[in-house]
Amino acid sequence: METLSNTTSLQKRMDSAKESPLFYKVFILATAGLLLDASDVYLASVTNTAITSSKFATITQGSKFLSAGFLGLFIGSILAGFLGDSFGRNKVYSINLLVFGFFTFVAGFAPNVTILIGLRFCASLGLGAEIVTGFAMINEFAPVLHRGRWAGGASIIGNLGSPLSLLLCTLLIPIFGWRSVYFVVGSLALLLWVIRLHNFPESPRWLLSQGRQQEAKKLIDNMEINGFYSLKEHQQTGKVVSTSLKRGLFVGITAAAVATVAQYTFTSWVPTLLVKQGINLSHSLWLSTVMMLGAPIGAALGTLLVEHVGRKKTIVIGFLLTAIFGVVYARQTTSLTATTIGFILTICLYAMNASILSVYIPELFQTKFRFRGEGLATGTGKMLNILMPFAVVWTLNELSASFIFYGIAIITVLGALVVGIFGPETKQHPVE
Repeated sequence: METLSNTTSLQKRMDSAKESPLFYKVFILATAGLLLDASDVYLASVTNTAITSSKFATITQGSKFLSAGFLGLFIGSILAGFLGDSFGRNKVYSINLLVFGFFTFVAGFAPNVTILIGLRFCASLGLGAEIVTGFAMINEFAPVLHRGRWAGGASIIGNLGSPLSLLLCTLLIPIFGWRSVYFVVGSLALLLWVIRLHNFPESPRWLLSQGRQQEAKKLIDNMEINGFYSLKEHQQTGKVVSTSLKRGLFVGITAAAVATVAQYTFTSWVPTLLVKQGINLSHSLWLSTVMMLGAPIGAALGTLLVEHVGRKKTIVIGFLLTAIFGVVYARQTTSLTATTIGFILTICLYAMNASILSVYIPELFQTKFRFRGEGLATGTGKMLNILMPFAVVWTLNELSASFIFYGIAIITVLGALVVGIFGPETKQHPVE
């Protein structure tokens, strides 16, 4: 009984502790990894366009290349969830970037598309763990009062990787080829792995869930260096949210799957679709880069709204706006209007990305199964994306590109219905 009381007391201290140097270190190191995660989807997208345009791979082989990445992300997400809950958050964080960085760098030497596909799968195993671990760690270290703000802030910074990676590809690929980008991104990931290896603490919430109170207390003492938020401020957090695992998984899997499939379908294929419309590769990369400037803007907007409007309203409205602009985008016939609407659609997609993946999903699960819940939710979205490239190719061959965006509209409306009806509101509520 005394142990339970001590645990509860330590949890309350964490919930109300102001941001400390320890928290800022966690935030910076986790966000740097998320920056690499956001850049990866465009690395794959532009690589797919480059290898198919240069005849290094057929469009079918390009689809396998993209699917191999999503399969790796799916398996990596699931493994990270179970390993993180069973053996500790820090154990997962100590190896995932090593795996991603090493295999990404080696992929730059791939002699043929078959080996490139295999290396892409291996690299994605490591990256699949990054998004699960990064947002969950920020969630577990942040004060409850500002949890959404910090998780959303990580998404804003992380999603700067979207336009930055496209800009990197735009500058390097036409001159040095697609392999050069793999050498740069792989090297950056390995450098961050070295920095993070001995500088990242274990989650005190996980330590408490394992009964390791003394270790947790040392970390919590460091978290309290800057004091506490006042009782009046902290009372805004309201009652504790205790969502069942089944409900959390249903809402989390649906929201994550819809957000991930919609985002990756659009971003993974925009350069290729522009090329198929007769725009040369270099020009299509510049247009795609302009569209992707909406990524950090969308993440910032999503972060602002989830803190002031609430999680549910932001997600439901965002899904519906994504559906509307997806249909509008499908009807554009010029580069200027397609780029303009694509920019707005990107804002909507990344507002959902920030709201759902970085803020809402970690709040749906209790500490004892947070990593598993988040891993299953985000992993399912990755799993569906394994089939997405083949569905896109079939749509392009049998129908037209417009039907890709009609499909985005349909699934986002379904996502709005599920979150609106079944999703709990977790804004500024402590989570067990």
